[in-house]
Amino acid sequence: MPFWNRKPKTRSTDDAAPAPVAIQIALGDTGTVGYTRLSDHPDVLIAVDKIADLVSSMTIHLVQNSDTGDKRVRNALSRKIDIEPCKNMTRKTWLYKIVRDLLLDGDGNSLLHIEVDPETGLIDSLTPFQMPAVIYNDGKKMMDYSIDYNGVTYQPDEVVHFVLNPHPYYPYRGTGYRVALRDIVKGLSQAQKTKQNFMSGKYMPTLILAVDALTEEMGTKEGRDKILQKYVDDTEGGKPWVIPADLLNVHQVTPLSLKDIAIIEGMEIDKKTIAGLIGVPAFFLGVGEFKKEEYNHFVNSRILSIGQRIAQTLTRDLLFSPDLYIRLNPRSLYAYDLSEMVEAGTQMIDRNTMRRNELRDWIGMDPDAEMEELIILENYIPSTMLGKQSKLKGGDTSE
Repeated sequence: MPFWNRKPKTRSTDDAAPAPVAIQIALGDTGTVGYTRLSDHPDVLIAVDKIADLVSSMTIHLVQNSDTGDKRVRNALSRKIDIEPCKNMTRKTWLYKIVRDLLLDGDGNSLLHIEVDPETGLIDSLTPFQMPAVIYNDGKKMMDYSIDYNGVTYQPDEVVHFVLNPHPYYPYRGTGYRVALRDIVKGLSQAQKTKQNFMSGKYMPTLILAVDALTEEMGTKEGRDKILQKYVDDTEGGKPWVIPADLLNVHQVTPLSLKDIAIIEGMEIDKKTIAGLIGVPAFFLGVGEFKKEEYNHFVNSRILSIGQRIAQTLTRDLLFSPDLYIRLNPRSLYAYDLSEMVEAGTQMIDRNTMRRNELRDWIGMDPDAEMEELIILENYIPSTMLGKQSKLKGGDTSE
């Protein structure tokens, strides 16, 4: 039976033509001179890219409840979501787009249009919207709303609506980080410009010439340039300067460093604030050193949280069977060493909770037909042979 039984709603292709203004907004053309989008700032881009890259690396499982525990199901629906959710897009690209919308472009929202094949009634494609072109129409009730996209109105049951940080008054839509990040990004951009000016040495001379102020040349700019040319420019490179002792004194000046004017400290504080708001460890933004425990905690908290939001939304909007749900698998994201994986797998094999082929799959090896049996520690015998041990029979035989 088809796993999607809603009646497909037809849309006119002419009505769905993108509006010029919406396209300009989507491309970042706001018409404001000097305006820089959050997605153009390196620190914001690094943080968002890291989260989107990790979430999109998780496989999407279709899971079914059973009396002996939840089991992964492999069918046409699971393939559609995990392999080919959208035309001309892979699952990783598709998920990356969703997460980026949630964190940046969609300001806490991401929308997919559910396209249904009219002949089979099956899902044909889950097509992402360009979020800057989306307009929400609030209804009289708190959770009653519609969506305008490029001149077409969609109802909530026609789309998959992912939400991050629910709005306090309209919880059906999310809120992003634009307002919170605006001033921080502005400060970091200004600090970066100051750093570039200092590194270029444009505003900090390396030498100061003390000249007798009573000379006539000091009264005009042309005179000062004449003195500089006479005693500095006319000297060939590598040769010492010969100047009158009673006229000029030369002093070497050590320019201020970025640490002296607290640029580095200020930038580190702003980077930590950006990392805290978006939810990534600060070492991703160049502050501090990589820590394995902190990275794994990041996967367990931030990455897993966003993955659960996506999985629960897909389950709510796509599945009708009460014993099916969608799950994103984060196991491959953890910072495991090969020795740790082998050690953990070996312990599970010793306790009869894992097959050796499953361990081989963990470390990227092909399955072996002779390693499918469950074995038990104590000479590693198959579990079906446990009752045939001679010690359990008195030890009188030679078996």
